[in-house]
Amino acid sequence: MKKFVLIVNACKDRNLKETRSLCSYMKTRGGSCQYIVSVDEQEKIHKVQAKDIPEDTECILVLGGDGTLIRAARDTVECKVPLIGVNMGTLGYLCELEIENLEEALELMLHDKYMLEERMMICGQKEISMNTQNTKSANKKETGTKEGQAFRALNDIVIHRTGSLSLVSLTVYVNGQYLHTWKGDGVILSTPTGSTGYNMSAGGPIVDPKAQLLLLTPINSHTLTQRSIVIDPHDEIVIEVENRRRQQEETVEVSFDGDHGCWLSAGERIHIQRAQESVKILKLSKVSFLEILRKKMQTFC
Repeated sequence: MKKFVLIVNACKDRNLKETRSLCSYMKTRGGSCQYIVSVDEQEKIHKVQAKDIPEDTECILVLGGDGTLIRAARDTVECKVPLIGVNMGTLGYLCELEIENLEEALELMLHDKYMLEERMMICGQKEISMNTQNTKSANKKETGTKEGQAFRALNDIVIHRTGSLSLVSLTVYVNGQYLHTWKGDGVILSTPTGSTGYNMSAGGPIVDPKAQLLLLTPINSHTLTQRSIVIDPHDEIVIEVENRRRQQEETVEVSFDGDHGCWLSAGERIHIQRAQESVKILKLSKVSFLEILRKKMQTFC
């Protein structure tokens, strides 16, 4: 492995000090390196596209934090190039490397001493209906509907309230079958990778990121019991926004890995299922996920 691309969060690497040092070190070791700034020092996000990554790239190093790595993985997944994160943030569940052990890690990569993990992604698509009827079925009327733009996520898709809405009412269907109607702040559809993110904060379970499943977690549900549901990764989930007040138009936001994706008004639906693409995460250490989790959680205790 000799050809690298760096995707950099300049808010974390001020003046690109570590980036330039890293590129220089790689060149002295016979490798090639170029960098792309995904977040500048004014915190403006610059979307990295698959076409920005040279075809002969063997590895993408991401300098920043988990958010930078997640965004880079999602935006470059079509390249099928493995990624590894260098943690310059705080917690960093996904970023395996730290600045202080970076040269040692590079030597391993340069000598092809690494492992690869496949991480599943999920995909969400808004259903735009021209003619619907209100029934407890995921298949209202197939005629008169069309699909909007599809968005992918490595961590999670969140359907949540915004603005002055006190709570939202969301009806969930799995494979066309009515599951439940949740009233609260919203719901989270999380991958195993995203289980340590918003899902965990909302009381959802933590699972090994290599697992193959989906997690459905309500956010501040207005019930005495709030439970996450584990769903088969091949299931299709449909979520519909219910109108609680006829005199008020209710709109919720759908976020993909924390970034805005689309809006849903009352009666509109989004279809969520496993994405065809998966992300390749490069691993150098044989330390288990549970050991990493223990160390990270001790850091925040």
